[in-house]
Amino acid sequence: MQVGTDIGGRITRIPGGVAMNIAMTLVRFGLAPSILTAVGQDDEGEELMAACRRMGIATDHVYRSEDLPTDRYMAIEGANGLIAAIADAHSLEAADDKILRALYDGTLGSVDVPYSGQIALDGNLTSPLLSKIATSDAFSQADLRIAPASPGKAERLLPLLPVKNATLYVNLEEAGILCQSEFATSAAAADGLLARGAQRVMVSDGGDPATLATPDNSISMAPPPVLVTRVTGAGDTFMAAHIAAESRGETDETALQTALRAAATYVSGDTPV
Repeated sequence: MQVGTDIGGRITRIPGGVAMNIAMTLVRFGLAPSILTAVGQDDEGEELMAACRRMGIATDHVYRSEDLPTDRYMAIEGANGLIAAIADAHSLEAADDKILRALYDGTLGSVDVPYSGQIALDGNLTSPLLSKIATSDAFSQADLRIAPASPGKAERLLPLLPVKNATLYVNLEEAGILCQSEFATSAAAADGLLARGAQRVMVSDGGDPATLATPDNSISMAPPPVLVTRVTGAGDTFMAAHIAAESRGETDETALQTALRAAATYVSGDTPV
């Protein structure tokens, strides 16, 4: 498919978004995630909340706005990969820190007693809110796992690079944006991010080797070769599978292998959406 092409195809409507994709994968790996986001009280919002509950994703702390519509994301994919995508996340941006109330009011944590579990953080949040999170004591004890929503929003994560309790998940293009450079391999990109102050990074590169790196250690590993049938959500699946593997106590090498295998299975179309 080329730009401007008008061809026949299939239109599929599914629950999605970075945080949602991560949560769905965590459920498949036996975990019980709770999602913090903004969802409207419209029909689409009700449908989305019902889908979350069916899948075992807790929605107790979702901010349900009376006047903001439920956000949407549209991707157009062809045999040659992702053609284009539009993310309408205006309600999430308008809700701002309302979605984080449970981490401040004592429900899950507070500034005085910070939440100490794992948090998968989505780069769809606004730059000011991400900057606030980077310096807030409410997030100081959490195991932060951070992903940009897209290459176009990667720069929003700059304030989070030096956070000591954070692991940054990016692809090769996103790493280049954050470092204002171009990298030929995930290993080179990981080194570039560490040089910019990152403490722990995971850099993926499609079918080429991915790299997990800290200032003291670096591991690169290639994913298993598969026939690609879909790409949207692959990075989120990779990240969630890695989080789940580490929560089970897997070693760095084994957890990376588990994540690569899960992502390969997803893009091959063998994992149910």
